[in-house]
Amino acid sequence: MFVIRFFLLLCLGGLPVIYLAAQQLEQHEEYRRQGPNTEFLALKDAYNQAVEKKDPLAAADCLEKMGEICFHLGHYPQALDYHLQAGQIFREQGAQDRVASNLNHIGLLYYYNKQKDMARKQYEEALDIYTRLHNNAGIAVTYGKIGHLYEKQQQYDSAFSYQRRALGVSLQANDKQGTAKIYENMGSIYEDLAKYDSAYYYFRKALELNEQTGERIARIEILNNLGDVLRKTDHYPESIIQTRKALILAMELNEQRQMSGAYRDIGKAYHLMGQDDSAFVYLEQSREYLLDTYSDENSKQVALLQTVYDIEKKNNEIEKLQNARKTTGIITVAIIIVVLLLVVLCLLIISRQRLKIKNEQMLGLQHRQIFETEKELMATALENKQLQEGKLKEELEARSRELTTHTLHIIQKNQLLEELRLRLDEMVKDEKRDQKKQLKQLLQQINHSFNHDQYWVDFRNIFEQVHQTFFDNLKKYCDSLTANDLRLVALLKMNMGSTDIATLLGISQDSLRVVRYRLRKKLNLQQGESLTAFIQSL
Repeated sequence: MFVIRFFLLLCLGGLPVIYLAAQQLEQHEEYRRQGPNTEFLALKDAYNQAVEKKDPLAAADCLEKMGEICFHLGHYPQALDYHLQAGQIFREQGAQDRVASNLNHIGLLYYYNKQKDMARKQYEEALDIYTRLHNNAGIAVTYGKIGHLYEKQQQYDSAFSYQRRALGVSLQANDKQGTAKIYENMGSIYEDLAKYDSAYYYFRKALELNEQTGERIARIEILNNLGDVLRKTDHYPESIIQTRKALILAMELNEQRQMSGAYRDIGKAYHLMGQDDSAFVYLEQSREYLLDTYSDENSKQVALLQTVYDIEKKNNEIEKLQNARKTTGIITVAIIIVVLLLVVLCLLIISRQRLKIKNEQMLGLQHRQIFETEKELMATALENKQLQEGKLKEELEARSRELTTHTLHIIQKNQLLEELRLRLDEMVKDEKRDQKKQLKQLLQQINHSFNHDQYWVDFRNIFEQVHQTFFDNLKKYCDSLTANDLRLVALLKMNMGSTDIATLLGISQDSLRVVRYRLRKKLNLQQGESLTAFIQSL
């Protein structure tokens, strides 16, 4: 199928396509000597070695060359797959110039698959990369490929525009080989437009540069193109001379496809000259070479397909073994890791238990120390409290004694005053007029002494110190008690008898009963409830 497509393109004037195929052949001189399957196997082995050595760029180079072999034999999907793999590696490694070159290969594959939009997209990306890298040679090549797309779409103005851009950049880069290709492309455009003088001019310039660079396969295409132009302009002898040069060069390089094309072009020229016998001979030779090429091409394709199949089969088996080995290795490593983790976990548990026991012992010791310290502090505090209580008790007893003594002093004073009052009262009753006035004054002084409150103030202060909360509790029941009421309550709290209370208050027993009655009413005591018992309970 590839050879038929090649032949049709050649017959239709697709000269750039012929050149592209020839260019691929030139890049694989080893393939021409040994065959595609041998070269493909060598590249596959080199690829595996590069992968083992972890050399991604070398692996990508092998993939790219494998893609070129598949492209040359017409296996475009397989070629595209290899080029895409290579491009991915180039991107990962940051080899931008290689990415751009690979994109041009991918664009050519899309073109042959009749996906011109995708081809243009690859060329545009390659052009962008080359522009950023200031790679004029790459820019020129990419411009030429874009121009070639426009040419095949018969958009010749755009094709010329890009080819002129390519020519300017290529001349600036002094790339003779690239410039020769651009001249050839421009001649091909003029040939399509039937402007044969211009086409001949550019083909001649392409040939001159090619002879300087020594690219022999590319020269076959240029010579064939010159022969075509001369034949189309009725210069048949000159056309045959150029085509014979192409034929000789194709025989030297054993390019059967080019030999078949050259024989065909010579036959056409003889036919146009009216020499049909010669034309028949050359056309028959062209047909034989074409059949041989087709048969040889099929054999190569079958061999390559078998090689690819065997390689894929071998790779699948190797991949299965590697996966099994990896799985076994992973399981082994996992078991080792699990065992190590278990050992580490056991050690951690043991270490943690030891640490826990040690911490518990330390905490127990600290708790005991704290307990002993707290115990000592509590004992000291208890001892201090006992001392304070003893001291307070002694103070309370002293105050009680002082209160009792004070009360007894008051009682004694009042008893003394009572006796004096009685005696003075008797003296007043005597008939002695001269003492009566003085005695009355003395009696008034004594009575006044009974009502003096200073002693009661001292008494109350001492009483409140002894009985601190007594008066507070008493006020909860009644807060309108008078000073005399409070004196009576204090004396009742001291559990004194009615006689002593009357004496201390300087009132009679009858008056005392009245005072007691009034106090009961103020305290809201029920009839029959003991006043003394109520006060003692406060």
